[in-house]
Amino acid sequence: MIIKHADDKTSQIQVLTKLLSHKDANPTIQNRIEQEIRKIKAGIRGEEEAAYEMRFHYGDSENWVILHDIRLEHNGLTAQIDHLLINRVLEFWVCESKNFSEGVAINAQGEFSAFSGSKPYGVPSPIQQNERHIILLKRIFDSNAVKLPKRLGMTISPSFKSLILVSKGARISRPSGKVEGIEALIKNDQLYSTLQKANEKSNPIDLVKVIAKDTLQALAKGIVALHRPIEFNYAAKFGLSDPTETPSIQPVNKFSEKAEPEFEATEKTSDTATPQDSVKKTLTCFSCSDLVSYTVAKFCWNNKSKFGGHAYCMDCQKKLVN
Repeated sequence: MIIKHADDKTSQIQVLTKLLSHKDANPTIQNRIEQEIRKIKAGIRGEEEAAYEMRFHYGDSENWVILHDIRLEHNGLTAQIDHLLINRVLEFWVCESKNFSEGVAINAQGEFSAFSGSKPYGVPSPIQQNERHIILLKRIFDSNAVKLPKRLGMTISPSFKSLILVSKGARISRPSGKVEGIEALIKNDQLYSTLQKANEKSNPIDLVKVIAKDTLQALAKGIVALHRPIEFNYAAKFGLSDPTETPSIQPVNKFSEKAEPEFEATEKTSDTATPQDSVKKTLTCFSCSDLVSYTVAKFCWNNKSKFGGHAYCMDCQKKLVN
């Protein structure tokens, strides 16, 4: 049963998109903002793929509860947990979603690298990240901020297990030697089989810990009550003033519709960028980030009631109007 869905991140994307037109957003800042938008959208795709697997196998189950996108605070520390699955024997499966679209590699020291255009770059270990999430969860329960169920007057101890979920289409390059925690790294479509194998290896004595379905749901709702969504100040992050004090910049047609220019996929970061460059940077689909022609973008701008003042590619336009 799904107790909490992921928070809607549409507003974050809208704020960032508005900042692209900020009067002080030079090409370098615009490039950083667009990278942030792509990062958020990639994260959403990764989390949605994992959430689908959980919903497919456990969404209707009364023996499991699912919590998506939980942010917990405790004694000045925070944990942003992508997915939390809990069953009636109080197994907590703490899941971290990673959208390594071009694959991920782990060396013998347990160091992670992702890829961009086949070039590796270092990323924080999601294994260690998830371990910190589990530590914070334990501290929350130890503090009685969320009360665990009891049996015969004794508190039932939960167990915590870690999973790192990556896209089912991603390439995983594992080290030849043993790396602690590496077995937690799986693809999204391996989630069900992994939990099934773990269940087969479980200790029969754990059955005495089975709690009622209502108790399980109450525990999950107690955790959700501690959810503290973060509020991002993106303007400050990129060194810009409050966008509400900045008049919006309307698109200006610099080109003839009879001879549309070809817009580059790469972005210029030179301080000598031309006025046309700032127009180019608005010519991306608000939904999928693909480049769109000026004529297509202008059609969307002129139909604000349908598209909210944003530019959409032809495919995304069809999805919105259908």
